[in-house]
Amino acid sequence: MAITEHTGSTPAAIAAHIASALRAAIAARGRASLAVSGGKSPIPMFEALREQDLDWSRVTVVLVDERVVPRDHQASNTGLVARHLLQGAAAAARFVHFFGELPAQFNAEVLDALVQDATRRIADLPWPLDVAVLGMGEDAHTASLFPGAPGYARAIATDDPLAWVVPDTAPHARLSFTLHALLQARELLLSISGDTKLSVYRRAAEKADPALPVSLILHQTRTPVSVWIG
Repeated sequence: MAITEHTGSTPAAIAAHIASALRAAIAARGRASLAVSGGKSPIPMFEALREQDLDWSRVTVVLVDERVVPRDHQASNTGLVARHLLQGAAAAARFVHFFGELPAQFNAEVLDALVQDATRRIADLPWPLDVAVLGMGEDAHTASLFPGAPGYARAIATDDPLAWVVPDTAPHARLSFTLHALLQARELLLSISGDTKLSVYRRAAEKADPALPVSLILHQTRTPVSVWIG
């Protein structure tokens, strides 16, 4: 495992680390790519990151995963990133959306079509991703890799970049980068906060177990993982 742990981390420290990696990518290749997770936990980090000294016009931002809801839905990660990260100087970044208009009903065929469309949308992303920022749930899911959920087995096995997952334990179908795509990133950053999640993380760090999806991120030798424990 290529894991570096940072204890006592703060949103400002995480933001500074991400900005440093993006600046290095821009210096080396002229552009940078950043994948971020949604939910409430990253908001303070987003608001710190948008204040970093960075040439945002050379940065492409994409979501690690997204709920299949309209952009104006309260559960939309797209809307959350627009409100909390892509403000001020950071508004100059290019934001790649997974989808546009959504149908009223969802089934496997519709979700397959959304994945195909999203795959076309991300085709010109600067690849591999320079930094992918991950969170983790108390069930050890990361991105939208929910253990045992419909679509999960494929999402951790396919070489495709994106897959759909329909969680049994959370609302809304999801589109997510697959395990294969995440492990192509130059760096994976995992943020952990709270005693319960820290306990789950410690258990996942013991061995690779598909029942603990984050363990599949931790137990690999391809991609460096920085774990930020707050």
